[in-house]
Amino acid sequence: MGHVPGKMAMTRNLQNKQVESLRAAMRARQVQLREEIRQALIKSDSEHYLQIADSVRDLEDESFADLIVDVGLAEIDRDLDELRAIDAALLRMADGSYGICAVCERPIDVNRLKLTPHALRCIDCQTVYERTHFQKTGHTL
Repeated sequence: MGHVPGKMAMTRNLQNKQVESLRAAMRARQVQLREEIRQALIKSDSEHYLQIADSVRDLEDESFADLIVDVGLAEIDRDLDELRAIDAALLRMADGSYGICAVCERPIDVNRLKLTPHALRCIDCQTVYERTHFQKTGHTL
C-alpha cells in the first residue's frame, strides 16, 4: 500500500464538517447493526446465543466483534462484516487516512463516501476488486 497519508490527505477532499457528518452516520449505523445482531441472536432460540445477546449491549465496538466472531450464524455474517468495515473506517478517520483509496491512494469521491461511508476503495478500484473476488465472496459495496 506504500506510505500512509498524513492528516492533510484526508482533508484535501473532505471538509471537517463532512467528516463529522460521515462519522455520525457510521456511529448511528453501528448502533443499528449491533441491535440487529442482538435481535438475531435472541431469535436463534439457543441458550448460548441468548447469553451472548444479553452481554453484547454493554460491549465496546472491538470486543463486540470479537465476541460475535464465534457465533457463526449466517444471518448475522453480513451485518458483522459491515460493522467491522465501519470500525476500520473510524480508525482510518483517527489516523488521518480516511477518504483515501487503500489501493491507488487517490481520494475517494465524496459522493461515494456519502453512500458508503466505510468505503475502503475508490469506485474504480472497488469495481476491479469485485470482478476479481465476486466468485469467492459474493457482491459487496
